[in-house]
Amino acid sequence: MVLLEERYQKECVPKLMEHFGYKNPHQVPKIEKVVLNMGLGEAIENPKILDSAIEELTLISGQKPVVTRARKSIAAFKVREGMPIGCRVTLRRRRMYDFLTKLINITIPRIRDFRGISPKAFDGKGNYTLGVKEQIIFPEIDYDKIDKIKGMNVTIVTSAKTDDESRYLLDVLGMPFRG
Repeated sequence: MVLLEERYQKECVPKLMEHFGYKNPHQVPKIEKVVLNMGLGEAIENPKILDSAIEELTLISGQKPVVTRARKSIAAFKVREGMPIGCRVTLRRRRMYDFLTKLINITIPRIRDFRGISPKAFDGKGNYTLGVKEQIIFPEIDYDKIDKIKGMNVTIVTSAKTDDESRYLLDVLGMPFRG
């Protein structure tokens, strides 16, 4: 399996330069970081669920996550400012490429009834967010030790100016888009 970083340099940069007419290889968009986020509203009633989420996110990413806290109090949801309500981790450089290789080649194909990921989840500025409903699709997670199925968001932040550039970049890297 060719490393994703090498594939980007050898295949993606020339294809992107030809497709978009860039004059300099430094103009070519690249992936800057990958952010994994688990929002856990249930952590209000059950604080232990946050510990298991941190443990699972550490296994998935290879890096210890940061606990996210509520910014505002919301009485209807019984949330007070400063309460822990989730966790997130930001991956860069080697860990980012290792995670993306695992995501594209191993994890995404393990999704039930998989027909490709939606090409519409771009934010208008060249970033892509993928929602994962079950953390058990990652090979590091032991199914027997799971107390509750939790979802997560995977945001791929690129230096692309437009969604078209970003979509083409991810497509060339091997992201399995629908259609």
